[in-house]
Amino acid sequence: MLQCEEPSLLQTQPLHTQGSSRFVFWAAGLTLLALGLWAKISLGGYLVLSAQRSPHASFVLLLAAGGALLLWACLGCFGAAAEHSCLLRAYAALQLAGLIGGLAAGLSTLVSRGDVAEGFRAGLREAVRAYGEDKQKAAALDSLQRALACCGADSYRDWLASPWALTLPGRNGSVPASCCRARRGCRHSPLPPGARSIHRRGCFALVSGFVGANLLLIATAALGLGLLQGVGVVLACLLAARLGTAPPPPPRGSPAKP
Repeated sequence: MLQCEEPSLLQTQPLHTQGSSRFVFWAAGLTLLALGLWAKISLGGYLVLSAQRSPHASFVLLLAAGGALLLWACLGCFGAAAEHSCLLRAYAALQLAGLIGGLAAGLSTLVSRGDVAEGFRAGLREAVRAYGEDKQKAAALDSLQRALACCGADSYRDWLASPWALTLPGRNGSVPASCCRARRGCRHSPLPPGARSIHRRGCFALVSGFVGANLLLIATAALGLGLLQGVGVVLACLLAARLGTAPPPPPRGSPAKP
């Protein structure tokens, strides 16, 4: 008489563990990648004007951590499907590295918010001072002033004391066309009393509020996902341990021991 074989430990207990672990890492990877892309697209144009050496470092960390998590999640799926404990241990180790990268991105974004603001203020002032010399920064500054309806770093008066307005002929006491509410009667012309034809607010206050709020959101999301990834690492380690200790099932059709 044949004895019915006992189901393996993988079949009886950790199926939900496999699914939970894979879901955690897929979700975390996609979210980090989406956060990095969104931050790069929405904030990257503003940070071109920053005086910081690496204003995009946090975004790069988010993109790298998210992409790595998605790749490593494939390794976890293969290891769980093949019931290979070594692959799952490697998967957990790589996910731990991704967890550290995500936490580093969140913490660096949170800590560097003040530095980003000061770097942006310094970059705006430098862009005004060197307007006409650096075409890339001049184009970025014009785009920023049009989009936010602002003028200068702290106010439109920054332009009145700039080399661009003081040294070039025909522009004394004027502002760039990107500061004008309407181009007619404003472009490269001396300002009328009250400066009603231009945007009078400075760009720094507007951009620093927007960038600061979004950096806080990005940092909070990255830290929250880091905690979620920690749960996933524990689940992957538990699954690998169960696979490593579970005895192999007897061959099908083997005779029962007397």
